[in-house]
Parts: sequence; structure tokens; C-alpha cells
Amino acid sequence: MSQKLFVKCKTCGTIIEKKKFKENYYVCSSCGNYKTLDYKRRLAMIMDKDTFRETNMHTDFYNPIEFPGYIEKHNSIVSTVDLDEAIITGRGTIGGQNVMIGIMDTRYMMGSMGVVVGEKVTRLFEDAQNYKLSVVLFCASGGARMQEGIFSLMQMAKTAAAVSKFSQAGGLYISILTNPTTGGVSASFAFLGDIILAEPGALIGFAGKRVIEQTIKEKLPNNFQTSEFLFEYGYIDLIVERKQLKEVISKILAIHSQENNLTYKPII
Repeated sequence: MSQKLFVKCKTCGTIIEKKKFKENYYVCSSCGNYKTLDYKRRLAMIMDKDTFRETNMHTDFYNPIEFPGYIEKHNSIVSTVDLDEAIITGRGTIGGQNVMIGIMDTRYMMGSMGVVVGEKVTRLFEDAQNYKLSVVLFCASGGARMQEGIFSLMQMAKTAAAVSKFSQAGGLYISILTNPTTGGVSASFAFLGDIILAEPGALIGFAGKRVIEQTIKEKLPNNFQTSEFLFEYGYIDLIVERKQLKEVISKILAIHSQENNLTYKPII
């Protein structure tokens, strides 16, 4: 069996034809498990063709506390994947609507948030405010980056401040929570969206389930920290299947544009 023609679902073990897997938006047809997407696949599904232009690229590696082995880990990752940090930011159109977009990618240190991620998220909202564009941000993260110590935790306040300033200026922020969205990212900009969407079955939370159970000395529900659990208790606005995400986001952007009669500045 050729690995180039078939893939195996990590959840149920079903063997799926690769072409059909792609056509089904990388969702298992047997059990409905969602494959975590890299930024290129995400862009291809969400952005209008050939409209994406990356911003704030080629950021320098930053090691604020000289954590042992950190630069070696960074070099190892960038030598094997097509990104040098845990987030890609840029601009383009979705359904003909101009937007700034950010996509977190778990291939780089599980999408953890360090100083560079915090800076790129902050600049994303600053650029959006300057050009009067909405922000669409796909969150996927294991939390704050331990290799940067307290500096990584400071990014929670920094990004939250940028979102607040953007919101006060009347900007629209659509946050999409994907699997997983945890730790410092979930405790900062991920949950500050004006509209919060989530993919089905995504793991979303702060501390791990086992840690919480040990702390409160209680057994938690099996579906705790899933999209469905959070939707039931009002923490997110809507669970959207991947194949419908672009359409839903496009409609939200169009409504916002019409309501506010926005005039976009030209982007050079």
C-alpha cells in the first residue's frame, strides 16, 4: 500500500484514499476526526485564490533567557518545515472582503507563544486598525513557550492590549479556535474575539484536564474542554464544520462591512 495514495486516521485507524481525504477537507469520513492543518492548507481553504500577501515575515530568532538547547531546537525545526515561527500573518480577501489574517501552526514548537509570536499578533491588529480591516485569526497552540520564561507570559498582556485597542477603534475580530487551543493563547487573544468560532471536537482550555481534576478533587465530564462543551456553556458563539468555514466567515465580514459602511485604505 503506497503511503502516497492513502492515509491512516490517527483516531479510528481507517485507511483513506489521500485524494478523497483532501476533498473532505482533511476530515475522516469514518469517525469525523479533524486533522490539524498547516498554514498553507488553511490558507488554501479560506483565502480567495492568489490574494494572500504575508506581512511581518523573516523575524529574527529571540532567546531572552538563553535557554539551553533552544536555538538548536529552533534550527532543527526550520530545517525541516517551511516556517520560522509558530504564526503566519498577512492580508488578502475572503469572499471578496479585505482582511488581515493570522494562522498559528503547531509544527513549530506546538504553536507555543513566545516573544516573536506576541509581536506578530500585536502587529497584526495594529496593521488592521491602520488600514481599517477586520482580523481573522486561527488559533492553535500548546500555550506559552517555556523556553522564554516570564517573557512568554508577558505576551498575554501585550496581545490582549492590542486587541483591546483595536476593538475600541471599532474593528471586527473573528477568532477561530482549532485543535488544540490551550494555555496562554486561550487565556489571552484567542478568547477576545468579537465572534468566536470553533471547529468540531477541538481541544480548548487552559490547564490540562488531569491537572484540574487533581486540583479540585472532582471528576470532570468526558467531553470537558471540547468545542461542544464550551458551546453548550456559552463560551463560543458557533461550531462550524471546516467545509463551511469560508462561507460563514465571508457572511460575517460582509455584514460587518455593510453595517459600518467601511472605506478601506489602499494597501501598498
